[in-house]
Amino acid sequence: MSEFKILDKGAKYAHVSVGSLKNFEGKQFIKEATGATSCEISFGTLPSGAAVPFFHSHKANEENYIILSGAGRFQVNDEVFDIAEGSVVRVSPGCDRNIKCTSAEPMTYICIQAKDGSLEQYTATDAEITERKSLL
Repeated sequence: MSEFKILDKGAKYAHVSVGSLKNFEGKQFIKEATGATSCEISFGTLPSGAAVPFFHSHKANEENYIILSGAGRFQVNDEVFDIAEGSVVRVSPGCDRNIKCTSAEPMTYICIQAKDGSLEQYTATDAEITERKSLL
């Protein structure tokens, strides 16, 4: 299983890395490593032909799966559909879900879990352009 490495941490940020996604294996949650308070993010990889060994649902949280590489099948309750690199799947609370890799290469994905209905402001409604000297 891959482990996240804490690279930098400040009072208002955390910078962690799993390294090259081509070498990533298993499942890794990052909430503890980053100190996140609004969502849980995990990286997962399934080898060819493998599925998550269980179905699961959440009581209050939605999940958003972002497929980074590979292809597979996704099941929500009794509905099944194909997914591939670039697919994004949102699943509401109270729904059983599972994912399976059907490609010859491993399927790597990110899953973001957050409380359903909690996003009030985003992008332009929550952003503010600020004046700061660039140190980049």
